[in-house]
Amino acid sequence: MANENIDKDTEALLREISDYDGSEFKGVYNIRVNCKKAERKSSEHIKIEDLEGKPGLSIKIEPGTKGETVYIPACVTKAGVEDLTYNDFYVGEGADVTIVAGCGVHTETGEPARHNGIHRFFLGKNSRVLYLEKHVGTGTKNSQRFIDPVTEATLEEGSYLEMDTSQLGGVDSTKRKTKCFVGKGAQLVIKESLLTDGEDKVETDFYVEMNGDDSSVNLISRSVARGNSKQHYASNIVGNAKCSGHSECDAILADHGVVSASPQLTAANEDASLIHEAAIGKIAGEQILKLRTLGLTEEEAEQKIIEGFLR
Repeated sequence: MANENIDKDTEALLREISDYDGSEFKGVYNIRVNCKKAERKSSEHIKIEDLEGKPGLSIKIEPGTKGETVYIPACVTKAGVEDLTYNDFYVGEGADVTIVAGCGVHTETGEPARHNGIHRFFLGKNSRVLYLEKHVGTGTKNSQRFIDPVTEATLEEGSYLEMDTSQLGGVDSTKRKTKCFVGKGAQLVIKESLLTDGEDKVETDFYVEMNGDDSSVNLISRSVARGNSKQHYASNIVGNAKCSGHSECDAILADHGVVSASPQLTAANEDASLIHEAAIGKIAGEQILKLRTLGLTEEEAEQKIIEGFLR
């Protein structure tokens, strides 16, 4: 892809956060670099346009659209950049698509750089969306990288949204907020994977309302806190109808990492079935011992366990 906005740092980030192979995305895409549009491509059934009155995008997916992928990667490669973008997704009835929305921040100096992405999803009746979001930070250790994503979703009757999000190191501070409203017969699945190290700080806040009969949510968060990093996890699942909700928060501590969890369940209907599970602890010694018998060092064994845990 010949574009002066796609330098080597941007290309490296694109390879990490999306399916970029150095040529062109195979699908619909908008590439954002340092607050500006670098490349864009729509299709017959999916249109990407500038959002009126705000920096960001309006992505309109026609009813019945199937098998297409939308890429909206955002990259910050300069210190001092404060990037803010609003992206609205309108998914038509019966559509079935994949959305890839990675973000990368790369800095080489001690100045801070930040990306804030606010994504709103409006899923039409019986539509399906697989949403993949990967956040990464790269550059020198003394740099300061911030990523604060906000995600909001409204699921109409019979729709399905699966969100698979990850942030595996390199980001100094992040505040992750997710708010969803689930309609009749709709299903929401959220999978979160986090890895912090050094002095990193992460705050995760999930809020889900199930407002229609036979709606459901399955929320799974897995995290590893290394070094002196701190993580705080908060969730609230609200059942306002005949519904089922499940949340699971599992964390591994290493070094001097700190993890706190504040799960909450609110049932406002006698037929709401809500469950929460939480576990925080270190890696079991027998797991490391088993891998060491296969010839791995203790450090290699720990890394293998963490990789499998966050997969």
